Amino acid sequence: MKPDHLPPQPDGSTPVPVRRWRQGQWHEAQDQVAQERPVALEYNGLSHAVMLATPDNLADFALGFSLTEGLVDRADQVYGIDIDDSPAGLTLRIEVASACFARFKDQRRSLAGRTGCGLCGAENLAQAVRQVKPVGGTARFSPQALSRGMGQLRAHQPLLSATGATHAAGWCDASGQLHLAREDVGRHNALDKLIGALLRPGQPLQAQAGSGFIVVTSRASHEMAQKAAAAGVPLLAAVSGVTELAVHTAQAAGLSLLGFARGDDFSIYTHAQRVILEA
Repeated sequence: MKPDHLPPQPDGSTPVPVRRWRQGQWHEAQDQVAQERPVALEYNGLSHAVMLATPDNLADFALGFSLTEGLVDRADQVYGIDIDDSPAGLTLRIEVASACFARFKDQRRSLAGRTGCGLCGAENLAQAVRQVKPVGGTARFSPQALSRGMGQLRAHQPLLSATGATHAAGWCDASGQLHLAREDVGRHNALDKLIGALLRPGQPLQAQAGSGFIVVTSRASHEMAQKAAAAGVPLLAAVSGVTELAVHTAQAAGLSLLGFARGDDFSIYTHAQRVILEA
């Protein structure tokens, strides 16, 4: 339950009136709720997907989504991101390299007149569960570092503190120090925003992405494992459980997948060699 005293309004939240039932009485108050708006992604003028997202850190979202969905191969293939706001929603106009756009157009042509599987830009099962480049590197992490990283994430969730309605994803270095975090009403969006912020050209941490790990405040589904691996991050730790397909995806991608990471405890599902365990 959120306290009656409201913290300062963070980006991505809106004040609304609320009637609270407390100890048998009604109380008139003001609450902060998380914003959720349609966000359309267009590539070189062609539409690709519409997501429901919290409208902050949208440039990070555009870059992270482009990378983790395989629409570009590298961050420097995104040449520009413009954000248009209208009553109907937000449009992210993303300019990408011509080779990436040609691939995107070929995919769109193959989609014409067909029934999709319900995932963004996927026309068949092979596209929905696509392979990603295996995660490399020799990074290893101690249980103490994993616990420290997950424990720090809550302090970097101002939107959750204000609304109680958002997920978060954070990147930690090998010691467990959390350096970046992003929030959103959608767990996939929060992870895309984090990856976009981490891999943005000029970001000092960009070259270190593969030496750290990601923590998330949700379950770890196939898409979460796929996105972490696509970013080249070798370990994903989730506070909740994992799915069967996430385990298969992580195993094939060389990703260490952890679930139920709470306090000092966690479960390792794949590539346990990256976690330094002491007898």
